[in-house]
Amino acid sequence: MSAAPAYNIGVRMRWPFTLELGLVTLALSLVAIAMPRAQEPERPPFDEWLTGMRQQALDRGISSATVAQAFDGLTPLEVVVQRDRSQAESIETVEDYVRKRITPRVVRTANERAKGERATLRSIGARYGVQPRFLVAVWGLESNFGRFTGTRPVIQALATLAWEGRRATFFTAELMHALQIIDNGDITLNAMTGSWAGAMGQVQFMPSSFVKHAVDFDGDGRRDIWRSTPDVLASIASYLSAYGWQAEETWGREVKLPAGKGAALIEEVGLRTEGCRAEREMTTRRPLAAWQSLGVRSADGSALPKVDRQASLYRAGARSYLVYGNYEALLGYNCAHAYALAVSQLADRVKP
Repeated sequence: MSAAPAYNIGVRMRWPFTLELGLVTLALSLVAIAMPRAQEPERPPFDEWLTGMRQQALDRGISSATVAQAFDGLTPLEVVVQRDRSQAESIETVEDYVRKRITPRVVRTANERAKGERATLRSIGARYGVQPRFLVAVWGLESNFGRFTGTRPVIQALATLAWEGRRATFFTAELMHALQIIDNGDITLNAMTGSWAGAMGQVQFMPSSFVKHAVDFDGDGRRDIWRSTPDVLASIASYLSAYGWQAEETWGREVKLPAGKGAALIEEVGLRTEGCRAEREMTTRRPLAAWQSLGVRSADGSALPKVDRQASLYRAGARSYLVYGNYEALLGYNCAHAYALAVSQLADRVKP
């Protein structure tokens, strides 16, 4: 999903070969299933709870017409509760995840879409400072270039998760944002579909991310991340730009570490202590020149580029990477190395 920064549902439902990201431990998982019923949070009947939501929405300035349209006759989706409580931990490695997603067919489709949308991509890239190849790669990983966007009614899914109670604060806020989106006229209630967790459209934004980052690039008065390709691509660019994307940089590079010294090197430099889980699996930043002096080399054995750039080291199985600020922006979209590396490596295969 793209992402809600404070709580990334990025491991949410995606298109068939991006369901549940490999190696990303979902702490939501099976604990809830094993929990005795007596320990589950108390919750009122759904209709009673919905009455409070109606008033909360009205107090936020959402029109009574939108509230009535969204809530009249609304019932919880049991399948959403089941999905939320039964997400098993994935055992797929980062390397396997990337290999399975970045197939020749995906690369071919990415290049076809990049060629077909070249003028739009260049215009968006110029405005937001995000290279077109990365926009196409995110689009591909999020929804298979718009083919799979989720079929769940977003309001019903979010209301179910907010009522369920385990993450009521987060999903209540997302529900209010979703109502505001409908009230603003960006999408109709019936057309607002997404994943079981409420991630929406071809970019898989949570409603809060839509409010902050969605763009009406085609100028029709609506931010349509469901059907408008210009809006989809510009919204991705807007999101990455907000996370500090730099137009003159790439994402990073695969590297070779001194033989037998990888663990010692990471211990010497030190892992980060803040950020999401993926960020804490990376080292602190060092200039490329410092990594060169520590014996790190490009994947082909050559010297690292002689540019003034900060990089962090991340190891994924047998492979190691020095990653730059733009890679961190991708983690802002979805805080999982499997995702960020898949986007990065797909982007590397898209012709300008």
